[in-house]
Amino acid sequence: MKQLVDILRDSHHLNANGYAALLSAPEGDATAYLRQQAQQVAVDSFGHGIFVRGLVEVTNVCRNDCLYCGIRRSNTHVERYTLTHDQVMQSCEAGYRLGFSTFVLQGGELPRDKAQWIEQLVADIKASWPECAITLSLGEWSYEVYKRWLEAGADRYLLRHETHNPAHYAMLHPANMSQQNRLQCLEALKELGYQVGTGIMVGSPGQTVDHLVEDIQYIERLKPHMIGLGPFVPHHDTPLAHHPTGSADLTTRLYAIFRLMFPKALIPSTTALNSIHPEGRLMGIRAGANVVMPNLSPAAVRDRYSLYDGKASTHAEAAEGINQLEQQLAPIGYHIDWGRGDAPNFCKNNSHNMNNL
Repeated sequence: MKQLVDILRDSHHLNANGYAALLSAPEGDATAYLRQQAQQVAVDSFGHGIFVRGLVEVTNVCRNDCLYCGIRRSNTHVERYTLTHDQVMQSCEAGYRLGFSTFVLQGGELPRDKAQWIEQLVADIKASWPECAITLSLGEWSYEVYKRWLEAGADRYLLRHETHNPAHYAMLHPANMSQQNRLQCLEALKELGYQVGTGIMVGSPGQTVDHLVEDIQYIERLKPHMIGLGPFVPHHDTPLAHHPTGSADLTTRLYAIFRLMFPKALIPSTTALNSIHPEGRLMGIRAGANVVMPNLSPAAVRDRYSLYDGKASTHAEAAEGINQLEQQLAPIGYHIDWGRGDAPNFCKNNSHNMNNL
C-alpha cells in the first residue's frame, strides 16, 4: 500500500486496480501514510496558508429535482428566497472589508430568464472590486450564458459531476436530467477559459468502489483546477432521507488521492465534512485540502439554504467567525492566506486566466 502511495506521489497516476486498492484498504498505517504524503505535497506547493473564499448563497430556488437535495423543486417545505442585487453586493462588501479576495456565488438552478440578473451581478462585483476573483456555482446553463458570465467578469466555475457512472447518475437524478449534459457543461466551461472545478458526493446511495474509480479516472482526464468533495449527508425532505451519511475517512482519503494526483489543485475542506465531524475541516487540511469557504450570506437566509441536514453555518464556518477559523488553524501550524489562490500550472494555455493571475 505504501508503495502505491509513493508511485502516485511521484507519477501522479495509478491504474484502476491501484486506485481501488487505496480506496478499499482498511484504515491503518497505510492510509495514515497516504494522508501524510498528501499533506506534505500541499505544504510543498502552497506553504502553510489556507485560502479563504467568501461564500454567498444567492438563492435556494431550483428548477431541478435531484433526489438527494433539500432544495429540490418538489420540496414544498422549503421557504424559498432569492437575494436582491443589493443584498449580494452588501455581502461582498462585508467580505472585502474582512479581507476576502474571492467571492463564490452559489445557488440552486434559477429559471433561464435569470441569466441576465447573474450577468449584471458579476459585472457589478467585478467593477467594484476588480482585483478579486469571482467563482460561480449555479449549475447547468448554455454555452452562450457561460460565455456572457465570463465576459462580465467571472473567473471560475464549480460544477460537480456527482458521478461519472450513468446507472449511478440515474439513481440520484430524475429522468429529465442528463448526465451527458452535465459533462458537456464542464467541457464548455474549460473551452471558454474558466478555471473549472468538479467533484462528487462520497458515500451517495448506490455508490461502489468501482464508481469511485470511474470518478477518479474522469477527473484525471478532465484536469480541473478545483476538486470539490464532500460526504453525502441526507436531508429529511428527500426520497433519500434514510440513506446513511457518507464517511469522513473515505472523503479525506479521496482528498489525499487527488492531492497526490494534482499537487497544485485547489481542494476545499468542505462544509459538509465539517458538518458530520467536529474536526472535519482540520481532517481535510491534514489530508491535503488547502481552501475553506466561510459563509458571507445574510444570517437570516443561511438556514434556508438547506441542501442537507445539520449544515454548519455559524462560528468558524461563517465569515464573521474568521477569528475562530484563525484559532483553529494555528495549533496545527496553518494560517489564513488572503490571496486569490489561482492555480497557475493549469492555466499555461489559458490567456483569460493568465491575465487574472
